[in-house]
Amino acid sequence: MFQIGDYVVNANNGVCRVDDIVMIEIPGSNTKSEYYRVVPTGEHAAKMFIPVNGKNQQIRPIMSKEEALELINDVARIKETWVESDKMREKTYKEAIFSTDPKRLVSILKTMYQRSEERIAEGKKVTTIDERYFRIAEKNLHDELAFVLEMTPEEVRARIRSRVGAGR
Repeated sequence: MFQIGDYVVNANNGVCRVDDIVMIEIPGSNTKSEYYRVVPTGEHAAKMFIPVNGKNQQIRPIMSKEEALELINDVARIKETWVESDKMREKTYKEAIFSTDPKRLVSILKTMYQRSEERIAEGKKVTTIDERYFRIAEKNLHDELAFVLEMTPEEVRARIRSRVGAGR
């Protein structure tokens, strides 16, 4: 269970701070459930409620500085997630994003980047699905790493790219 003041990662909103733990009455019933009230770090006016005992919370503790540095150092060794079918590819991308697992995000980012490079080399456009999920995955990953490492997302991007180049 998270405590008030803890930083967490939410699949839809990135890095958030647990602002409060509240009891909310479920409309149409006499039962109350416990919820985390979380505030995204970039949008202090926004507040979301996430069930404390939710099965699909899509929330996890923010990584430590050591874990962030280890992830960046391991980027070159993380394998791509190759999927042939377009339907399965979108499903795989969604699952990776909603897992909030940084290694899965790196894996699909590498996959989408490689796939985009191949399509461009063949004179084709990058698919809308690849572009959309690349932006989401990259933002989620870079925002968390930037927050933890006290860097800008652009600095994180440059650091990751230098590690990928070092691993080749």
